[in-house]
Amino acid sequence: MKEVIIATNNAGKGKDFEALFTPLGIKVLTLNDIEQEIDVEETGKTFEENAILKAEEVSKLLGKTVIADDSGLEIDALDGAPGVYSARYAGPGSTDDKNIDKALGALTGVEEPERTARFRCVLAIAGPGLETETFSGSCEGIILKERQGTNGFGYDPIFYVPSKKRSMAELSPEEKGLISHRGDALAKLRVKLPQLIQKVGL
Repeated sequence: MKEVIIATNNAGKGKDFEALFTPLGIKVLTLNDIEQEIDVEETGKTFEENAILKAEEVSKLLGKTVIADDSGLEIDALDGAPGVYSARYAGPGSTDDKNIDKALGALTGVEEPERTARFRCVLAIAGPGLETETFSGSCEGIILKERQGTNGFGYDPIFYVPSKKRSMAELSPEEKGLISHRGDALAKLRVKLPQLIQKVGL
């Protein structure tokens, strides 16, 4: 069976890609399945730069087709912060709760019309003989004043999705997959997939 490497240690992300590739007879592996320890420093200033950096670096190390993603939250009232620093927004020892607390604190006094935000995701695919390509997706929402829901991870409990009238953390995984930033990017990758498979011989 042909393989594609997903440059992540996050099992949840791996499952998102399995749903796309497994029906095509392509086995999905994550960095958890690789014996070699791989840690790529994210030095890019944008999601796209980081996704490309990870995909190309891991592809060079393993000599295989690799897909990497970088994603995060952009809050308009905070000039796009936390952005590429979403996972480490609260500084050393950041946790989901600490990051949420910092974001809510930064928005003190900011009312709903100005609390607009979006989750953004960029996927990059790189491999031997393949020109690196990127696919981006986003999901628009509003930052709540307090947490709602217990599903998901990251900033999901404070990200309200107007079309669903619920926070991202109140959606089922299936509902989230249909409207999320990663789901949006994956849908764009899916359209291009037959062409990519032909190019790299997956």
